[in-house]
Amino acid sequence: MGRYVNNHLIKDESVVFETKYHWVIFLTIKSLFTLTISPWIERSLSEFVITNRRVVIKTGFIARSTFEMNLSKIESVNVDQSVMARIFNYGSITVIGTGGTRETFHNIAKPLSFRKAFQELC
Repeated sequence: MGRYVNNHLIKDESVVFETKYHWVIFLTIKSLFTLTISPWIERSLSEFVITNRRVVIKTGFIARSTFEMNLSKIESVNVDQSVMARIFNYGSITVIGTGGTRETFHNIAKPLSFRKAFQELC
């Protein structure tokens, strides 16, 4: 389990599902110019977690971005995958909350498992 989520669990909360960025992020121009250091840091420090109470997504290191939403406030989790993404099991997830909140995260490993874990809790 990631350090951020582990430090921010509330009472009686437990991790149900966790994933990271997919290795496909190493096949980008950014990776080429930074000698894969930037994608490696990005992948190792990002957390995509579903607990029994909420969805917690943390990206970034110095400029950290977090997204936390209670499961009861989420209307749906959508998954978008290209043909290549289906073959290699990665894609984009869009979390849609009540009131129109919409957050999209790209190049996530196991996006269908992420959605299934969410659906099983609701």
